[in-house]
Amino acid sequence: MAAHASVTARGTRARARHHSTLSWALPVTLGVILGWYATSIVRDGGVLTGGQLALGLISGAVLAVLCFGLGRMQKRLPRELRAAAYGALFGGSIGFLYSLSGKSVLAASVLGLLTGVGMLLAAFYVFYTHEN
Repeated sequence: MAAHASVTARGTRARARHHSTLSWALPVTLGVILGWYATSIVRDGGVLTGGQLALGLISGAVLAVLCFGLGRMQKRLPRELRAAAYGALFGGSIGFLYSLSGKSVLAASVLGLLTGVGMLLAAFYVFYTHEN
């Protein structure tokens, strides 16, 4: 008769969302690297200014948030769309960094597209061969 006392009602406890260390450490690391690299490209050996520092912080934070979001939802995506998302994120990041060096928008777009397609193919291969 006492068995019903140990049963908890569903929905009464709020679920705590636990993120592994890697799920936030990897996006933060990638964001710091991209932000630092963007700042060093724009600085071009001169003195660091507030605008250059802001560019690095904002671009790094945007990449970190996008990487964290993609990492949180990647299991729900089919492998083709997941590979395309990784390709778009990588290609966009490389194109952005290349555009900071003063090259034309067309050159930065082509380089971003080529590296994005390369990442798409590599990611699709990994997802296809490691799928259960």
